[in-house]
Amino acid sequence: MGAIYKRELKAYFISPVGYVFMGVFLVLSGVAFAASTLYASTSSTSAYFTYLLFSFIVLIPLLTMRLLSEERKLRTDQLLLTSPVSLHAVVLAKFFAAFTLFVLTLGLSCLNFLTVLPYGALNGALIFSQLCGIVLIGGAFCAIGLFLSAITENQLVSAVLSIGTIFALLGVGLITPNVQNNTLRAVLKWISIFDRYYTFGYGLFDFVSVFYYLSIAVIFLFLTVRVMEKRRWA
Repeated sequence: MGAIYKRELKAYFISPVGYVFMGVFLVLSGVAFAASTLYASTSSTSAYFTYLLFSFIVLIPLLTMRLLSEERKLRTDQLLLTSPVSLHAVVLAKFFAAFTLFVLTLGLSCLNFLTVLPYGALNGALIFSQLCGIVLIGGAFCAIGLFLSAITENQLVSAVLSIGTIFALLGVGLITPNVQNNTLRAVLKWISIFDRYYTFGYGLFDFVSVFYYLSIAVIFLFLTVRVMEKRRWA
């Protein structure tokens, strides 16, 4: 697993993908931060993290689209399927490689906070809570993107599917307040990734939401293993 993880992480930096992801992420986060804090003359970071969350619609597919679809297209997946390493280890190695790059880039984007220090104090506990929520959601989206990359050999198709899925998951939270049926609204609110982030936005560490995000990641990683297992026996 360690060898595959290192190979996948290294692959991001011997191809343009890793640099493009980091560049786009940092540019979007910088623009979002400037618009939500500097131009608004506030030290509140709530709007910034909301903008950042919706930028994942484009960012996460960029990070995950090649993970398994490229292997399938180049037929190098046969080496993985016949290697002595378990499929669980292969999937986890690819997931953690993408997740590591995501977390590292998110960490670099935190340098944005330094620009507001001369103008006012930041709420460190609130920012930490919001970052935890962003990291958990990013992990769930990486798992979803990895699964969608496993079901196609076309990177563009994988990216489009990931964009649509992430957009739908975040969009549920936007339409929930307009749903008239109480039962349907309660169901949508329960499954809404965006609604569950509200607790982190208020500085509350909600363990139910943590379990929910982790469950999404585990379910899609499990489905990815099943897809690869089916291909192995085929």
